[in-house]
Amino acid sequence: MKRALEMLGYDPCYHMYEVMLLPERIQMWREIAFGHIDPDWDAVFGGYHATVDWPAATYWRELAVRYPDAKILLTRRDSESWYRSMENTILQVITRKEDGTSVSYPLLTVKTFGHDLSKDNLIRTYEAHNAQFQASFGPDRLLTYELGSGWEPLCTFLDCPIPDAPYPRGNDPHSSTPSPGIRPKTADQRFTQPVLWGLALGFAKLDVRKLML
Repeated sequence: MKRALEMLGYDPCYHMYEVMLLPERIQMWREIAFGHIDPDWDAVFGGYHATVDWPAATYWRELAVRYPDAKILLTRRDSESWYRSMENTILQVITRKEDGTSVSYPLLTVKTFGHDLSKDNLIRTYEAHNAQFQASFGPDRLLTYELGSGWEPLCTFLDCPIPDAPYPRGNDPHSSTPSPGIRPKTADQRFTQPVLWGLALGFAKLDVRKLML
């Protein structure tokens, strides 16, 4: 979804990739996660036009309130398919870092999954989250995007032209470029549109269209 939003002009889009690039961002999220600082969301997302995925997704409620004009995307897939992706990606990370000092420990192991990383609990949490998310927002603000749906529902929801390029696949953060004819958002626009609850798979995304700097 990061790549798709950037191709639609929401470039750059905040993601865990951005956090891993800079030690100071890792430290900032660690401070937020452990409650040592009150997050300044405008500063956290300064320069970005959207956010998807973890760690921002953990704070989907707070971000939805802070950016009331935000469009919100909930990406959804079959529960078993979601779990297989979790098992192959983020679950391998958080099961190795339960020393209480990592960012993943308070945000995922504790706050999201309640210390229970079993398959049954992960799937139960995923399904409950989706239901809660859908109950929290109306259709004017929320799009439930089924993985594999391509450009049409996303572009219709965001009022963007459908790009000539195929819908992007995979998680390569460096392979997206804005589609011809789609202008990136300018710096005086306000960050108002992706909230994401998701993990490294993302199942809830809040898209940010007008960025306030």
